[in-house]
Formats: sequence, structure tokens, C-alpha cells
Amino acid sequence: MKKLLLFIALGAFVASCGGKKEEKKDDGFEVSRTKTEETNAKASEGVPVDLDNKGVGPIEDLTFPDTIDEEMAARGKAKFDAICVACHMVDKRMIGPAMKGVYERRSPEWVMNMILNPDGMLKEDPIAKALLKEYNNAIMLNQNLTEDEARDVAEYLRTL
Repeated sequence: MKKLLLFIALGAFVASCGGKKEEKKDDGFEVSRTKTEETNAKASEGVPVDLDNKGVGPIEDLTFPDTIDEEMAARGKAKFDAICVACHMVDKRMIGPAMKGVYERRSPEWVMNMILNPDGMLKEDPIAKALLKEYNNAIMLNQNLTEDEARDVAEYLRTL
């Protein structure tokens, strides 16, 4: 019995003295939450800037006034903060594109149609299809906003 205990103690001692090797698992992907300002400021890779495309949906013509309607923008910010931030950040890519500077990449009509008709846009619009591919097929869900609510959000996006 003493020999057995001595053998177990010796085995534990030898095992504890050996250097531990850390085993690194390769899950096949890496998540990095840090991005450079240059990466954040860039328009989507591979998706062209297209200010002439009006998209697919009810909005055929939209011209913004020269000044921002502060009340409308405040309502739009509240709506954006309530539903859009699940997928979009102002100045960083997330599940969806960053919203800052969206009107430098897309027409106001396109933005409104994407808000109001994401299903139709993802089926028919080439830019929406390209964005879908770029963002790993993460679809934009229809939030069932009214045109007035969508216009409020569009106005808020002008302030970014």
C-alpha cells in the first residue's frame, strides 16, 4: 500500500514539474473589435458609390432642403437609437454599414427605399445585393416604418 501511495505521489510530482504547454485552438476565425480610422471612414469595399441609383420602392424623388429640420432629425435620432443601432453604428461597420456619410455613397431616394422596402431592395437592387454579400448575408429586416418615420430617420442621417 505504501509503495502504491509513493508511486502516485512520485507520478504527481513528475507531472507537476513538467512545463505546461498551452494548446491554441484554431476556430477558423478571429474577431477584432479594433479598426483604424481609415478603415472606419472607407466606403464599403467592393460596393461602388452610386448617387444615381434611386433603389426599388415607393420613393421616386426626394430633394433635401438646404437646412436640416431639427425636430425631424430629433425624431429620427430617437427612432434610429430604438431600432437601427442593433445593426448599424454611426461611424463603424457592424452587422451593417456605418451610417456616417451615407449620402456621399447613396442617393436620398435609395436610403429611403432601403428603410421602407428592404425585402424588395435585397431582391432587385444591385447595390443592396452587393451590400448583402459584403455583410455576410445579414439581411436588413423590415421595421415597418411609415414614410414619415423613415423621412425622420433620413433627416437624422443628414446630421452625421
